[in-house]
Amino acid sequence: MVELTENEGELALLLARRALETTIALAPEEPVILPPVFSENRGVFVTLKKNGELRGCIGYPYPLYPLGQAIRAAAVAAATEDPRFPPVSPGELGALTIEVTVLTPPEKLSCAACDRDRAIEVGRHGIIITGPGCQGLLLPQVAAEYGWDSATFLDHTCMKAGLPPGYWRREETEVMVFEGQIITEQR
Repeated sequence: MVELTENEGELALLLARRALETTIALAPEEPVILPPVFSENRGVFVTLKKNGELRGCIGYPYPLYPLGQAIRAAAVAAATEDPRFPPVSPGELGALTIEVTVLTPPEKLSCAACDRDRAIEVGRHGIIITGPGCQGLLLPQVAAEYGWDSATFLDHTCMKAGLPPGYWRREETEVMVFEGQIITEQR
């Protein structure tokens, strides 16, 4: 994956911020001229934090939509549809910090199930675990933020999927990894 330039990263954050302002504060929509990279299909997540604490996080792990469209939709969904939180109010917008994570396409780990923890690089890989009728995803920055080793990271991804810790050791469990370029708003 070709990473976004610094200028493109700033545009990604601007797109997310404007999507929030337009949807939540009903501000007039101001068009943004975007470089071609924003027309490429990319996976992306938008994370909202308030006072350093998670306030919402939603995205698209697979490159199904053009990046510009995916950023806007993920920002609005993180603010209004994350089931862990009530919708963001207009008064909260100024206190939010936005983080956009642009993803590489997920790839299935090809090692034996018992070696999966050795194939995960904390701080580099994000994980998607799929079990019977469920799926969990954690972004690359999560393990580093909490100081987890790779086995703990896998366990927490299992729990996010509704599976017991250690379920990643089963051969029938699908484990996919991806990388992400993390762009954080400086406020």
